[in-house]
Amino acid sequence: MVEFKLSDTEYYEELKDFFIENGLEVSADDPVPTDLVKCWKLNDESVNPPKLIGGVALAKRGGEFIIDGIAVDSGYRKMKLGKMLLDLAVNEAKKLSGDSVFLVARVPEFYKTQGFVTVPEEAAPAFFECLGCPQYGVSCHPEIMKLSI
Repeated sequence: MVEFKLSDTEYYEELKDFFIENGLEVSADDPVPTDLVKCWKLNDESVNPPKLIGGVALAKRGGEFIIDGIAVDSGYRKMKLGKMLLDLAVNEAKKLSGDSVFLVARVPEFYKTQGFVTVPEEAAPAFFECLGCPQYGVSCHPEIMKLSI
C-alpha cells in the first residue's frame, strides 16, 4: 500500500531535478527563482528510502502568481495527486490575496478540467520563456493559462 507524505520544502533544486526527470523543460543550469513563494513535495513513504513522486512550485512574477513547475511521477499518475498539488498552490495564492494563478501548460486538457482558461501571451505576466526554445511551435505547443480565484 502506498503511503504518501506531503510537506513544504525549501529545496527547489530537488524539485527542479524532479521536474526535468518528468519532462518539464527546466534547465539544470537555471538559478533558483528569486520570486519563489512556496514549494511542496510529495513522497511515497512506503518504500525505503522514501521516493519523491510529486512536486509543485508557486512563484510571483509581474505581480501575478504562477505555477513555476508541477509534476507527478509517471508511476503515480491517475491517483489525483496532480490535482492535490495544484489545489495546494492555488489555495496558497488565495491565502496571500491573489485573484488569479497563471501557468504554461504543455498538456492543457488537465488544467481546463480544473477551471483554467487559455489566455493570449500579452495578457500574461512576463514569464513565458518558451519563445526562445527551439522546440516551441515545432514539437511543443504550450498554452498560457489562467485561473481566476
